[in-house]
Amino acid sequence: MKKLAGILLLIVGLSLAVGAGANFRYYKADRTITINITSDDNELIDLDPIQPYAYLNNGKLTIEISPNNPNYPGYGDGMSHNTTYVFEEMFNVSNDLWENENQNFPICVQISVPQNSGVEVFAGNYNNDGTATIANPGTQIQFTVEHGHPVSVGFVFDNTCEELGAHSVNMDIQAWAGACR
Repeated sequence: MKKLAGILLLIVGLSLAVGAGANFRYYKADRTITINITSDDNELIDLDPIQPYAYLNNGKLTIEISPNNPNYPGYGDGMSHNTTYVFEEMFNVSNDLWENENQNFPICVQISVPQNSGVEVFAGNYNNDGTATIANPGTQIQFTVEHGHPVSVGFVFDNTCEELGAHSVNMDIQAWAGACR
């Protein structure tokens, strides 16, 4: 009986040795993807503040027309009631991807602000008829940015019938490879 148990143990041992060989036919593993999100002042699609009302705050583009703006500490409380302001060239969007050194890889940029917020965004120069040279004022605009040709972005602030006090609006900026349709 001991011989039978020994032979059985030998067969199991040989089976394990053969099964654990280095000749794998299939292997499955889970892997993680790590993506580094950079601040506006370190990314490849650059957002450059142009006017003093626009600045980088902890890597985020901030447009601030208030006495808290670090470029204008204590100089005025903001914009006037029942007025409309147009600010051209608040910031530039540039496409300085390293791949563009020998070729042109355009990007499509979309900028959105909430509807009925009294804020509109536009690209290019603002015309007296309420249009703009690249993208007309609206709550959502799209434009193409070519390598080496930054696009200026401006704002229209309509304070008509706005209550006095602080107002805050979030802006959403998205970019895709290729020219806008």
